[in-house]
Amino acid sequence: MTSKQTTNPVTSAQKPPKFALWQNAKLAVVRSRRLLFVWGIILAAGLSLGAKLYWLQVVRAPELTEKAQQQHRGSLHPYVPRRPIADRNGNVVATDQLTYTLYAHPKLFEKPRRKIATQLAEVLKNQTEESLRGEFRQKESGIRIADNLTEAIADEITNLSLNGLELIQGYSRIYPQQKLAAEVVGYVNRDRNPQAGVEYTQQELLQRKKDVLQVRRAGNGELMPQSLPEGALQLDNLQLQLTLDMRLQRAARSALEQQIEEFNAKRGTVMVMDVRDGSILALVEKPTYNPNRYFEYKMGRFNSWAVSDLYEPGSTFKPINVAIALDANAIQPNSVFDDPGKIRVGSWQITNWDFDTEGGHGKLTVAEILQKSSNVGMVKLMRNLKPPVYYQALKELELEQEVDIGLPGASAGNLKDRIKFFSHPIEPATTAFGQGFSLTPLKLAQLHAAIANGGKLVTPHVVRGLVNPQGQVYASPDIETKRIFSPETSKTVLKMMESVVEQGGGKNAQIGGYEIAGKTGTAEKANSQGGYSDAKITSFVGILTVDSPRYLVLAVVDEPKKEPAFGSTVAAPIVKSVMESIIAIERIPPSGEVEGQRSRGAEERN
Repeated sequence: MTSKQTTNPVTSAQKPPKFALWQNAKLAVVRSRRLLFVWGIILAAGLSLGAKLYWLQVVRAPELTEKAQQQHRGSLHPYVPRRPIADRNGNVVATDQLTYTLYAHPKLFEKPRRKIATQLAEVLKNQTEESLRGEFRQKESGIRIADNLTEAIADEITNLSLNGLELIQGYSRIYPQQKLAAEVVGYVNRDRNPQAGVEYTQQELLQRKKDVLQVRRAGNGELMPQSLPEGALQLDNLQLQLTLDMRLQRAARSALEQQIEEFNAKRGTVMVMDVRDGSILALVEKPTYNPNRYFEYKMGRFNSWAVSDLYEPGSTFKPINVAIALDANAIQPNSVFDDPGKIRVGSWQITNWDFDTEGGHGKLTVAEILQKSSNVGMVKLMRNLKPPVYYQALKELELEQEVDIGLPGASAGNLKDRIKFFSHPIEPATTAFGQGFSLTPLKLAQLHAAIANGGKLVTPHVVRGLVNPQGQVYASPDIETKRIFSPETSKTVLKMMESVVEQGGGKNAQIGGYEIAGKTGTAEKANSQGGYSDAKITSFVGILTVDSPRYLVLAVVDEPKKEPAFGSTVAAPIVKSVMESIIAIERIPPSGEVEGQRSRGAEERN
């Protein structure tokens, strides 16, 4: 009999809990790991954030604070205009002004180019429809049409409502007097760099100080007005005042232009100087230029040739030589010299300018030598002075030194070498009548001013200084003086020059009722071969008045082509015209009235 083993079937519900516990334990571990992972991420993020905050708020705090402040701070570079320039009466000759530059972009035109050109030409005035259409063909964009347009013209262009036109605002240096004082004032170019005249030499006085302003900005970057330093945008009211008088400047230019046209001359200059202190009241040249349109002229036009160019003065130097001889006691005012009309010096023959028509003049006093402008008389007169003494006297006149008038390009004169002057008799002989050496017109005016003011060599100048609205002067130039002639000699030579106007070659400068001193000059121009050409340079120097000398007028006209071309016919009428203007402007009474006033004043004092 087999035994039967029986077993008890077990259902799933009756399974032992061991597997379930294992499952639950596994799930708990997974959940714990997930929780730890999440907490790890949170902890890492917190640590990272803390480290970042520490890095930003502690380590980089100074740097970030500075950057934050920079976002609220800014540097302001305000436009600082140059100081204006005015004449002695306050008339403005140079100033900064808001202007516009017009650009054209043809690719943006919505109307035919012909129509746009027509409309623009009506506004711009100085440009034609044809010229504008030509400019529009240059390129499709960025064509510079016009500069220095005023606000009024800019408004007219804006009102045309034409697409393709662009107005750029800026500041320009404007010269209201245009050509009238260009030789002295000069100009500033488009880059605001001074290029000529007092604009160049007085840059330190004209350029105001440029300060960089530190300002605060709002969150949107706009400037906060309350952050501006007090008075930050206020400018001083100083202006550079010249010694020029625009009334005389205009009169001198008119007289010069008339004679240059009359005699078809190459060029000319007129200068008016106050002999008491060297103030230049007028300085004009022809040809000249318009500083508002400086780019239309050649560079050689911008410097004043009266200051920079050398020439042989001829007979206008004779009074200077007479003063030298008188001061050296080589002659006396009543000395007499024989003038046969020509004289031989070594291998050279010197003749008078009028020898062909007048021959010799015979016995002449010193005053008559000047009246007739006798070359032979001057050679004989200066022979009384030994060459070393004569040469040293010329050196004392500072002929070889630049005259610092306050303008660029000043040139020193040129004397022959000392040894040559001593060893060649022709050198002192030609120097006696103003040839064989050279100087500038400005230097000649300075020397004649010494005759007029009692013998003092004063420094010519065109700048008075910085002036405020009350007339107080700042930074005025130093005026140097040096005695080169005695007062007695100066007075004597001045009276001799008066006789030149009354009885000699200066009659064309006579003004009824006024005592005027003067001297003519007609010199041959030196050529590059060392000789002389047929071209002439004519001049006349006049002094107003003899009884109370104050005004010196010098006119120099280069290469007049119409005959008769002499200092007496070309230059003397210019000086007369300018002196008549001086008399009218300054209300100078006739010479007799001045003497009468002095006599009455003396009687009242007694």
